[in-house]
Amino acid sequence: MEIERKRKEKKKGKEKKKEKERKKEPKGKEKNGNRRKEKEKERKEKEKKGKERKEMKRKRTKRKKKEKKENEREKRMERK
Repeated sequence: MEIERKRKEKKKGKEKKKEKERKKEPKGKEKNGNRRKEKEKERKEKEKKGKERKEMKRKRTKRKKKEKKENEREKRMERK
C-alpha cells in the first residue's frame, strides 16, 4: 500500500514538472517571433562581418597601391 502511494506521488511530481516545462515554452506566435528575431540577429551579424571584410580588403588594396606608387617613384629617381 505504502509503496503504491509513493509511486503515485512520484508520478504526480513528474507530471507537475512536465506541466511547468510546457508552460515555460513559448507558444505559436511567440515561438515564431523568437525565431524571426534570431534570424534577424544572424543576418545583422553576417552583414557586419561582410562590411568588416570589405573594409579590410579596401584598406589592403589602398596600402598596395600606395606601395606601388612609392616603388615607381623610387625607380624614377634612380633613373635620373
